[in-house]
Amino acid sequence: MLTELINQLKPAVAAVVLVLAVTGCSAAADQGQHTAPAASLVPAEPTDVWAAALNKAPFPYLLPLPEPRRTPLDGTYTKVELKETPLVHCLRCPDYAPEGGIWKLNLDRGVFRVFHEATGWQSIGSFVVTRDRWTSGAPDQLLLFNDPTCPDAIGLYAWHFEEGSLVLDVLDDTCAIHLRAMNLTGLPWLSCLPPNLEAGITDHWPKPPGCD
Repeated sequence: MLTELINQLKPAVAAVVLVLAVTGCSAAADQGQHTAPAASLVPAEPTDVWAAALNKAPFPYLLPLPEPRRTPLDGTYTKVELKETPLVHCLRCPDYAPEGGIWKLNLDRGVFRVFHEATGWQSIGSFVVTRDRWTSGAPDQLLLFNDPTCPDAIGLYAWHFEEGSLVLDVLDDTCAIHLRAMNLTGLPWLSCLPPNLEAGITDHWPKPPGCD
């Protein structure tokens, strides 16, 4: 039933994104060409890979890119997946598999980025924060799309903040055989934003692991 609802909502979502992307569509055309990074004999540090990921932009696979406007979710979040078994090297690991170690989630003006420090795996896409106008009292919702891992999929999540952490609850998301939903909802995402002005100025506060 949720899948049918998502399919019914796609035209409405597209309309919302088109309204938000009055100036974003022209920028999207410039993102069509991507060149592979040059090979290096020295493995890149996780911080270097993450910094490079923050400079990338998504491609409008399914819907136009939203206009880059601030949202209530903007920021960087982290979580630590605890696994008893060691990470096994694989040539083609499943996308979004919640492997052990530090994961990062960055939400920035309509662009989401996901990164796993231990493997360097990453993905990128577009997001819109909206409300369900057809159901009274519905929770705030997050829509994910334009993800190269699943370019035809739209993920729908409910979200709320709990003690400063971002909590996501999946409503419908089939991306990567449901692994994206499993990854994003398995643990709360700890915010890298300082809890108050004094902490931001002094930088003296207990930062979550992975917050640079």
